[in-house]
Amino acid sequence: MKIACLGWGSLIWKPQQLPVVGEWQTDGPLLPIEFARVSDGGELATVICVNAAPVQVLWAWLDIEDVTVACDALRQREGIDEARVDGIGLLIIDEMPEGELAEWAQERGIEAVVWTALPAKSAEMEGRAPTVTEAIAYLDSLTGETRDHARNYIKNVPAQIDTVYRRAIVEALGWQ
Repeated sequence: MKIACLGWGSLIWKPQQLPVVGEWQTDGPLLPIEFARVSDGGELATVICVNAAPVQVLWAWLDIEDVTVACDALRQREGIDEARVDGIGLLIIDEMPEGELAEWAQERGIEAVVWTALPAKSAEMEGRAPTVTEAIAYLDSLTGETRDHARNYIKNVPAQIDTVYRRAIVEALGWQ
């Protein structure tokens, strides 16, 4: 099976053990992405956020032919506990694709798509996206290595992931 992985954050510059084949492609589907998850490293990571404006994400082929193995590899790369059922997204494309993501994949000969599906998280609450004001205040409160890490994360996210929060963070904090 031909499996692709979608990406919009650190997977792109730091795939680690995820077996990506070739370069990340910039012609991915449009998805509602925002900087809305306070991650373990302190950065405000990009996640799918239903209320966000769609941006064109990236994608890459995986050197894996089994969807279970692909999901497990992405789960391990992302440090998602095995018991968690909502951390990885999967779409298997059949002969009658429905929806924009399925149509996008079929046009490229992709038979299955995987992606990180962790929810927004702020104020220690999963599923709660910070407001843009809260996001800026959170990032501005960081110090030392955590602040450097958070700034580098925003800097390294590909420019095409041009979101409302990113523009506000760059304007408020000067993080380019």
